[in-house]
Amino acid sequence: MGDDLAVAVAAVVPAVRAVIPPAPAAALGRLRLEPEPRRFPDAPESEVLWSLRSLPSWVVERVHGAVELTVAGLDVPAPSVTAALRPPPSGAFGFFASESEAEAVRETRLLHHARPGLLDLVADLTAGLVAEDRLLPTVEGGEAEIAAAHGAGHLAIALVTATIAAREAGRPETAGIVGTALGVAANLLRARPMPEGYEAALREKQRAEYRLPQAGSTFVTVRDHVFALTEGEFPAYGGFAENGLAEAAEGGVVVRTGTENGSVQVGVRVLAEPPAAADTLGWDEVVDLGWHAEHGSASVGGGVVSPPWPGDYRVRVHAYGRDDPETESFSLWVWAAPPAPPVVHARADRLGHRLRGEPEPPVVDRPEVRYRWIGRSRLTVAATVTVVTGLPADDVIRAFGADPGRPEPLEELREAYADPWLAVLDLDGVVVAIEENGFSGSHAPVLTAASRAGRAASMFWNVNGMTRLSFARGGELVSAFEPGLGEASADEEVTAALAGLDLENYRDRTEKGLVAVERFTGRGLYPEDLEDIDRRGVAYLLSDPG
Repeated sequence: MGDDLAVAVAAVVPAVRAVIPPAPAAALGRLRLEPEPRRFPDAPESEVLWSLRSLPSWVVERVHGAVELTVAGLDVPAPSVTAALRPPPSGAFGFFASESEAEAVRETRLLHHARPGLLDLVADLTAGLVAEDRLLPTVEGGEAEIAAAHGAGHLAIALVTATIAAREAGRPETAGIVGTALGVAANLLRARPMPEGYEAALREKQRAEYRLPQAGSTFVTVRDHVFALTEGEFPAYGGFAENGLAEAAEGGVVVRTGTENGSVQVGVRVLAEPPAAADTLGWDEVVDLGWHAEHGSASVGGGVVSPPWPGDYRVRVHAYGRDDPETESFSLWVWAAPPAPPVVHARADRLGHRLRGEPEPPVVDRPEVRYRWIGRSRLTVAATVTVVTGLPADDVIRAFGADPGRPEPLEELREAYADPWLAVLDLDGVVVAIEENGFSGSHAPVLTAASRAGRAASMFWNVNGMTRLSFARGGELVSAFEPGLGEASADEEVTAALAGLDLENYRDRTEKGLVAVERFTGRGLYPEDLEDIDRRGVAYLLSDPG
């Protein structure tokens, strides 16, 4: 039967292949390169039906519309192929469908229930026909042409085979035939190797489309304290003794992390020309390495790739937080450059010193670390935190332009998103005021009114990276600035509040501002304060947000 079936399919498959549109055919042809869709092990569906469901709806609908008339008009004298198929079930069965479901998917599901085993039979027959590549077309051209020919060749064989089997089984409906063939072809194409010449054609396409500069960021999996910028397999690496951060290797660059296993954020920038100077602000370790790419297109696990052609490159590796994996991150800059020795621009973390065999620097006290919980709270995106001493809560509320006699349900205001509001905690002489996504506490009139009997300080931040740190005392604004931009102050108490806080370094800038607020007023913000505000469940509308 095998040769007879192959002869019958070969007679009509070119006509079917000719009507398959190139775009969905190419999408099918590239399935080998795509991650396998998530599947549920307890699903009762057949492999073919699962594979059909995993395809984009546009692929299913465009193929169905394009091949429907050709498949319906096929005349394929063929040997019997369904002799081993068990008879259709007797009686009735329930069947649910939605209007949004593609007709080919719906009819294939019906076929799966009406003729059990038919989908798997078509899959087995098609797999046998394509195994020796006898019925597949010669693949030539660029990447898109090769991918389309690869996909259309397998799909056409599946369509003819499904037509023969379904008609013999008494189920000639075209939509079910098309859906079955798509599921069969997709399943095969996920496992079949790409055609000869595809890799070279893909590289030529990437080179033709590549533009400089490139930039992006992703989370990269770390195993055994390393990740790599690599063209393929993970490169061999040593002990990082030379610079304590990274090593150039055959096939890529390996980076040493503080995290043992997990993920870290890695930014990648591919530059059109060498950077003017090394920027070490905000980074603990910065190292330049020379690296030779064998073919190009190196990546750290997806996203931005290095130029897709071979040559000599320079890689600048920036690292932050290796001693504190909670904030660990990296940035890799790549540009074309002739071979040159490594250059170390910054070497500050303790891990790097250990790897280089150097005495470790002393542990630096960083008070801002204890405010990192803000980044995991509802205040992470935008807020203003104001701490006031010397006034009762009602007077603080009035200073913000709200009426203490008109409390509102907190959840209702939080869900409304329209009007600015304030929530307060009265803590025996200190009032903590919270504005979620608000900014009135950063304005001078509010702070001068709130500080008239003592002190007031606030830290504001928003999603756009804008910040404002302000200090008032005795009804006078003594200092207000954006951290990192001109925070010099002649006031001794403000200077003391800022002591040891590197505000020019953008890392933990919000947290540093909150440390300064706490130092100036004597009271900080704690996670339990937010819990207390939620338990109270009241807030106050601001009549004038400033």
